[in-house]
Amino acid sequence: MTPEYVVGFGREALETMLLVVVPVLLVALGVGLTVSLLQAITQINEATLSFLPKLVAVAVTLVLLGPWIIAQLTGFIERTLTGLPQAIAGG
Repeated sequence: MTPEYVVGFGREALETMLLVVVPVLLVALGVGLTVSLLQAITQINEATLSFLPKLVAVAVTLVLLGPWIIAQLTGFIERTLTGLPQAIAGG
């Protein structure tokens, strides 16, 4: 197992993780920003008010993007397990 393989594997793992997580984080960020803006406009200072909309938005996002997320993770695991014998052999 060469250092180049380990670095490439780590890079692919980080890229896959970012690819899967970014849509969910962007939805949570957008909903949180919108709720915060509405709280500032209406002068309602309740910290727990933004929790439920973010929870619902993230849950809906996970339901809608769930098959795509699973496909991405399954593809990464498949590529990793397929390349493992070659990495161990050093070729």
